[in-house]
Amino acid sequence: MTGDTPIQTSSAQMSEKAAAAPTSAPPRLTTLILLSALSVLPVNMIVPSLPKIAAAFHADYALVNLSVAGYTIVTALIEIVAGTISDRYGRRPVALMAVSIFIVASVGCALATNIGIFLLFRAMQASIGACFSVALVVVKETSGERGAASRIGYVSMGWAIAPMVGPMFGGLLDELFGWRAMFVVLAILGVAVLALSMRELRETSARASRSNANYLASYAQLLRSARFWAYTLCMACSMGTLYIFLGGAPLVFGQSLGGSSATLGFYMGMVPAGFILGSYLAGRYASRHALSTTLIVARLFTCAGLLAGLALSMLGTAHVLAFFGPCMFIGIGNGLTMPAANTGVLSVRPDLAGTAAGLSAAMRLAGGALIGAIAGLFLAQSGTAYALFGMMLVSASLALFAAFYAAFLDWRASKPVF
Repeated sequence: MTGDTPIQTSSAQMSEKAAAAPTSAPPRLTTLILLSALSVLPVNMIVPSLPKIAAAFHADYALVNLSVAGYTIVTALIEIVAGTISDRYGRRPVALMAVSIFIVASVGCALATNIGIFLLFRAMQASIGACFSVALVVVKETSGERGAASRIGYVSMGWAIAPMVGPMFGGLLDELFGWRAMFVVLAILGVAVLALSMRELRETSARASRSNANYLASYAQLLRSARFWAYTLCMACSMGTLYIFLGGAPLVFGQSLGGSSATLGFYMGMVPAGFILGSYLAGRYASRHALSTTLIVARLFTCAGLLAGLALSMLGTAHVLAFFGPCMFIGIGNGLTMPAANTGVLSVRPDLAGTAAGLSAAMRLAGGALIGAIAGLFLAQSGTAYALFGMMLVSASLALFAAFYAAFLDWRASKPVF
């Protein structure tokens, strides 16, 4: 891994200008938000219906649960491949192909006659995950650096809201029409987004700027960049903080809320609500400040909130809001972090923006899950509020360190060469 020299940065900036010259008017932000939202809506929309799906296919619940866990794994793999393909063949064809496969897969899930066919089409549904990376790259290629961070903030709002309403929407459809209706509705949404994308989404990458290098060489170039690692590790540790919360909150506060899943879910919803607020703030204000400033402020928000929560827990404050209130800053910080860090990742090598988006997304998911799993081992031994806050603070502090490192690398790269 090496740092980015001023010469490399200058070359990257020249490539960025070439890549950022769209061949036609950029798509409306609404289109990109819908692409982003559809890419995550199916992830947990079917969760309330898993028992009914298992009963319909006479299948073991653990096997049916692969339709959620396996979906996430396939999505991460698709993001890596789709990002690189979009660098070579363009953003528009990748997005249109992903949505088309998603429509076919949704119809296949609705008509499946056994669990094997259902899981096959469910895996194919994960193709829609490519659209989130494509949406990010299109924003970057049609906006300036600060403008991109702002627009990605609004795109991230759609990305955050969709999985929040997904289970509720899916449960309602199941209750009224049966679980297969969910996939019919997803297919209809896919057709609508495909029609909108065919009309709005024009190619944004100049043909001359597309990489002709082989895929492995593209990954290697990014993995040798210190800036790519700094921004990606910042996002991974930020997601790790969230995963620690998601795994530890039910353990620490599940019983104290009377065992009510609804009450627990309500309070845990404060964190994604914070993410939406942070994304909105990024959309409003990120264009006015440098990426490094936004990133550092975001991570300081999270660390300050968790420090306050740790102090309250060590003082013995047992009120539920003394726990979930400070945790809301996880969402606010992450909502500010993701637009700025994603913009930074895409600016490392503008000619490999798709590859960078996909690789970084996969590393963010894997890194966050790994941090959450390691913390879970310790929480199983000491399920206390201050232990949970301590582990979240460690992960958040690592993200803050990565943010400072990214800021240092950006400052060093911006220094003039004499």
